[in-house]
Amino acid sequence: MAPRYATDGPGILAAARRLEGRVHRTPVHTSRALDAMLGLRLAFKCENVQRGGSFKVRGALNALLKMPPDQRARGVLAHSSGNFAQGLAIAAAELGVAATIVMPADAPAVKQAAVRGYGAQVVRCAPTLKSRVDTVAALAQQSGATVVSPSDHPDVIEGQGTCGLELLAQVPELDTVVVPLGGGGLLSGIALACRHVAPHVTVIGAEPEGADDAARSRAAGRRLDHPPEGPDTICDGLRTVLGQYTWPVVRDCVHHVVRVPDAATRRAMRLLMERTKLVVEPSAAIGLAALLTENGPVPPGRRVGVVLSGGNLDLARLPSLLGVERPARRSE
Repeated sequence: MAPRYATDGPGILAAARRLEGRVHRTPVHTSRALDAMLGLRLAFKCENVQRGGSFKVRGALNALLKMPPDQRARGVLAHSSGNFAQGLAIAAAELGVAATIVMPADAPAVKQAAVRGYGAQVVRCAPTLKSRVDTVAALAQQSGATVVSPSDHPDVIEGQGTCGLELLAQVPELDTVVVPLGGGGLLSGIALACRHVAPHVTVIGAEPEGADDAARSRAAGRRLDHPPEGPDTICDGLRTVLGQYTWPVVRDCVHHVVRVPDAATRRAMRLLMERTKLVVEPSAAIGLAALLTENGPVPPGRRVGVVLSGGNLDLARLPSLLGVERPARRSE
């Protein structure tokens, strides 16, 4: 008997019907230059131009639309480094729901400002996952609001999976899809969508070397956390860990998990900007970066979908993210 998961393909199809007209059907871009460089046929799924600048609004809206009205009336809470915060803020504003977002103090300023701009309240906390979780729990106890997981909930996974359904419809000849991997909501949703609609497609997760809980968990055969010193990567949106719902899907339905050094992600960001004119954040560039790594996971000639998960980039940090030294100021 096939394993059962908290959601499945029909749940993702239902989410697509639920979200129709509420989220953008984001475009797919190509690049002959990058195709020639990698020996692949690439199709970039541009969630960087989604509402709120990332795929996260898909899961947030699906979760709130499935929530009973009396529960929505008590408000919602979440912790996020930025993209889910914006997605939930947009969803809450659209449905008239009060939203409070706990954000780490080191979250990009552009993301914090955007969350407030969408009408949500921002509560800052120490830049650790434990601080985020503890702060949300305390606020939920005080207010009675519902905590919405950024990735580890069936309703959120279903919403994120609609990105995969769109990509499969836009590029029907797809062989492989490469997806950023942090908490696993996007990867789980796309893996389940592929399993239901296109089981021949190879699904690859790309995670930072400095936040590689998924690779270590798969090697150990059990879900592992980050080490005590915490994650260390420029991919601020991928510093979370797999949860109880996403771990089984990533364990069973994802063909490969590639550990990507930040140096490759920096190179991928630069290539995307130079060759495709697409502005993406590090957490989105990691999919292309996985294909740039030595002994890449995809044989030549394959048709590869690369999910560009978000474009909420703090432009003030761009030189450091690209590894560019600012010129020293000349003395008078």
